[in-house]
Amino acid sequence: MTDTSKVAEENSAPTRVKHVHHGRTPAAWIGVTIAMIGFVVGGIAMVIGPNWPLFWIGVAILVVAMIVTQILRKLGFGAD
Repeated sequence: MTDTSKVAEENSAPTRVKHVHHGRTPAAWIGVTIAMIGFVVGGIAMVIGPNWPLFWIGVAILVVAMIVTQILRKLGFGAD
């Protein structure tokens, strides 16, 4: 017979698994909401024109979304 106690001890050892939020954080929600507004503004600019100043405003909103998301992550509202 084989000794299964050693195998049981190896299998019962706790493992550390990093918790993944999959975007369920305030930083992610706020960043995506601002980015969606930027895409909508840019899309409207392309449909009604093209209206280039309005398009670039949409792009600027996207940049703001990235900056706000990073700031919120640094403040602890996002996943590490």
